[in-house]
Amino acid sequence: MKTNRKMIQQLVGTAVLAALIVILQLVASGIKIGPFPITLSLVPIILGASLFGPVSGAVLGAVFGGMVCISVVTGADPGGHLMFLELPVLTLVLCILKSTVAGLVAGIISRLIKNKDLSAVLAAIACPVCNTGILCIGILAFYNNLVTSWALAEGFANAFAYVILGMTGLNFLVELAINLVLSPVILRVLSIVKIK
Repeated sequence: MKTNRKMIQQLVGTAVLAALIVILQLVASGIKIGPFPITLSLVPIILGASLFGPVSGAVLGAVFGGMVCISVVTGADPGGHLMFLELPVLTLVLCILKSTVAGLVAGIISRLIKNKDLSAVLAAIACPVCNTGILCIGILAFYNNLVTSWALAEGFANAFAYVILGMTGLNFLVELAINLVLSPVILRVLSIVKIK
């Protein structure tokens, strides 16, 4: 009975967080620093991964990746749309893969580290690092011509410098800060509410 209750809580909690991801993507996708929008949706992914484990983290990451795919295909994300026009299937796989792995890794960290405060901080770091890191690796590995033209247009000497400094640098730092502030605080509040 207790196992069924826990499973139902996990399913409902994951579904609620998935709905929050959809809402955040629809509302906040217009906030941009550089060519890519700020990703506020990593916070619910980290919460789900921390509360319910790696599978929920991966599922929530996949939901986020699906929303990114819609933005990329429709042109709501112009940089992603240019990538999609160059390599459509690979772009969609990259969108799903980066966020799914980010959620999975955050969940694994949350399960391996017993100290809840430390695991929340490490998951909040790992999630955007995986998400942005896989994106950077994919862009540099498969979109060299496109990113080189972007780099030259922005005055960068090479594609690597542009991807790290111009394209994702400030965006990544803002995402990391948001995750480091919000995720551990929300998890702490939830644990206090649960105790009471």
